[in-house]
Amino acid sequence: MTTGVPTGQHRPAVRPAVRPAVRAATEADLGALQALARRTIDTCYRGFLGEEAVDWFIGGGAADAHVKSRLERGGVHCLTEDGRIIGLSALDGPTVDMMMVDPDHHRRGLGRLLLRHAEQTLLARYPAIRLETFPENTGAKSFYEACGWVLGGRIEGEGPAKVEYTKSREGGHRDAEAAA
Repeated sequence: MTTGVPTGQHRPAVRPAVRPAVRAATEADLGALQALARRTIDTCYRGFLGEEAVDWFIGGGAADAHVKSRLERGGVHCLTEDGRIIGLSALDGPTVDMMMVDPDHHRRGLGRLLLRHAEQTLLARYPAIRLETFPENTGAKSFYEACGWVLGGRIEGEGPAKVEYTKSREGGHRDAEAAA
């Protein structure tokens, strides 16, 4: 049988593709998680939060501090591919507190994979779950709605306004706070 490879030569080894996986974050992941958050905020949030707010959040250390505090409390998960962290989620009670995918890896279904993991984790413990996003973050809003999340009300408070999305085991809108 002929292989199409000249005698004395070998085919280069084909490295099998490593499927993305979600795992619990550890303290050793802190630097990579903070870098991912800064890169994602810098790349994706300027259009709706503005230059000044993003520069303050990143430059003032608030982004790093938020990631560190979430990791210390637990509930942070990493999305990895080829040994690199390319996404993160932070779960807090019935809430998806934070979810980010490296901008270089957008539009590959990785956000759906990470969100599905968060949903399965939380819906196993709570009948209804929630998340928040910025009203002007149209990409995130479209994504959550395409994933079956239901837009709730606007949340006013310190800092920029946010909107709430909910999802329940039954698939309908429920008050996630009441379910906690």
